[in-house]
Amino acid sequence: MAPEPLAAALARIAQAVSGTLDLRQVFAGVADAASAVLPFDIMAVGRLETPDVFTVYAIAGDTEDLPASFRVEDQSPAIRVRPGNVTRIQNIGQELDARYAFDRMLRERGLGSGLRAPLVRGDRLAGAVSFWSRRPDTFTAEHETVVRPIALLLGLALEHDRLFNLDAARRRRFDAIDSLLVTMAGSLDVRDIFNRVSEVVKPVLPHDRLVLTSLSADRREVTVDAMSGEPLPDLPTRIKVAEKCASDPQPEYVLIPDIEDEPEDDCGRNTWCRALSIRSVLKIPLRLDGGGLGSLIFVSGTPRQYSEEDVAVARRAADHVSLAMSHQRLAEEERKATEARERAAHLEERVQALRDELETTRGYRRVVGDSKKWKAVLTQATKVAPTETTVLLTGESGTGKEVVARFVHRGSPRARGPFVALNCAALPENLLESELFGHEKGAFTGAVASRPGRIEQAAGGVLFLDEVGEMTPAVQAKLLRVLQEREFQRLGATRPMKADVRIVAATNRDLETALARGEFREDLYYRLRVFEIRLPPLRERREDILPMAEAFLEEIGQMVGRPAAGISRDARDALLSYPWPGNARELRNALERATILCDGGLITVEHLPIGLGQPGPARAHDGAPEDFPSGGVSLQVVERDLITKALQESKNNRSRAARLLGITRSQLYSRMQKHRLGEGSAGPRG
Repeated sequence: MAPEPLAAALARIAQAVSGTLDLRQVFAGVADAASAVLPFDIMAVGRLETPDVFTVYAIAGDTEDLPASFRVEDQSPAIRVRPGNVTRIQNIGQELDARYAFDRMLRERGLGSGLRAPLVRGDRLAGAVSFWSRRPDTFTAEHETVVRPIALLLGLALEHDRLFNLDAARRRRFDAIDSLLVTMAGSLDVRDIFNRVSEVVKPVLPHDRLVLTSLSADRREVTVDAMSGEPLPDLPTRIKVAEKCASDPQPEYVLIPDIEDEPEDDCGRNTWCRALSIRSVLKIPLRLDGGGLGSLIFVSGTPRQYSEEDVAVARRAADHVSLAMSHQRLAEEERKATEARERAAHLEERVQALRDELETTRGYRRVVGDSKKWKAVLTQATKVAPTETTVLLTGESGTGKEVVARFVHRGSPRARGPFVALNCAALPENLLESELFGHEKGAFTGAVASRPGRIEQAAGGVLFLDEVGEMTPAVQAKLLRVLQEREFQRLGATRPMKADVRIVAATNRDLETALARGEFREDLYYRLRVFEIRLPPLRERREDILPMAEAFLEEIGQMVGRPAAGISRDARDALLSYPWPGNARELRNALERATILCDGGLITVEHLPIGLGQPGPARAHDGAPEDFPSGGVSLQVVERDLITKALQESKNNRSRAARLLGITRSQLYSRMQKHRLGEGSAGPRG
């Protein structure tokens, strides 16, 4: 044959092979090009799918009824293809053996001669290309030479297709294995979902059982941590490792095609496998954080179930299990750390509660007073204390609402539990929610760890909510749920928690007015106001002023280190005549200032804050109407003047000014903003 047609045909074949990965298009192009150099009626390609079976691609000519596949043993030795040899059949009727199914099929189709060339991958047979003619003696030795490069190019096409399909199959297997991440994401312990892990892996890596093991630190014992399938009670879960095996380095993987072909070992592996009727094994070490040793083992009762191509897929599955177990370990460590922090927080809160409890029997939190109105308050508190009833304490700021709340706590069945107080006006809405209900790690920016709220800290005791009227509607709704359902949720949490607390609330606001304005929920109001106790202002129980002053001086003297010698008569008169808009808190602050100024001597009028001991409308006796000016007074003006005088007296030190007025620093700021005081003022701000 002239070299020009052959070269042209081979060029077209090479172009067909390199132009697409679609085998049918490749074969069609090859058949078209080959027809110019080979005289055939039928061209077919057979791929060797297994060592014994060919799959047939019918690609050119009269290919009706051509079998889809055939076995090697269905061909007579005369026409079987072998690597390195081209088989030429000059006369099918004379040379083939009708006892073989493939030979018989060729004779029945009336074919006269054939030419077959092997398709190889390296030195291994991968398939065959066959050209058949209806006439005998069609193909010559020259045609054998022509078919060799054609077979070589077709072999390359088959190999490209095999590699592409192998890669695609590997990607599909990896994608299936990667779905393990979703399966294991919902559990902190992979052992709890091990059967589900096995179900995900089994379609791409068949096994009868999936086994998770760990190796002790001294490598002397293997523990079976989890096994898929039905439990086997009699199967040992701890296997001693022989000393010689303990010193062996851990391999990248262990692949056992058939356990029956393995020599007996002293490590217990073969015995354990036979107990499970295992024939083939693929074992992958786990890469665990912290240097832990473990393995993921795929076992099957089918011999030669696993090959080298399965190792990468098994490695991928083992890596996901390793990741889940590392997360599990980190989560367990975080859980223990969180529990330790919460125990420390609860202990700290308990210590604070005990410290506060001590202060209720000493100092300004002591229940002091013999007036009729104060005794009426204590009588109501005594009656309600033994119950679980919610209590609402109302009255002006500084009238002793926390003192009464602690009194209720000490007289209740929850007396051994904590007393936890929260000022609802001191925090913005988001911080108040976090402080009251607690939060989970990551619930908001800055939430680097879970933290219990005051409701949890008060479990088994009393939660005192001061200035409850300052709550926003959103927090009010959540508090209502605590009162109604006795449950709550931390910020960022998904499950509710039980609220084992008794609520005692307090407010200096007129909640009925807040109801009318829509600033306070009506349902919450009535839930809080199950048992209301109104605390009278200090000006309505003047007979308690001097006993309270003596109690305050005792506590203040211990605090400042130099107690006052007493209170002069004129100072006593001033204390009794002053209306005390800040009530007991203002009284204590005034006496603290006076104790410092008197330097261990008697407290006189000069040591008291501005406004005390000086005549004026603000010092009326018991608020009698005739003591007010005929035109009345403006409370706004009085409040503004008192704040101005306190700022002047304290030289603009806000902390000292707040103490002089008997209010908190935050309350002072809000009142200064209300009256537009302090804008641009200089001086120390404390």
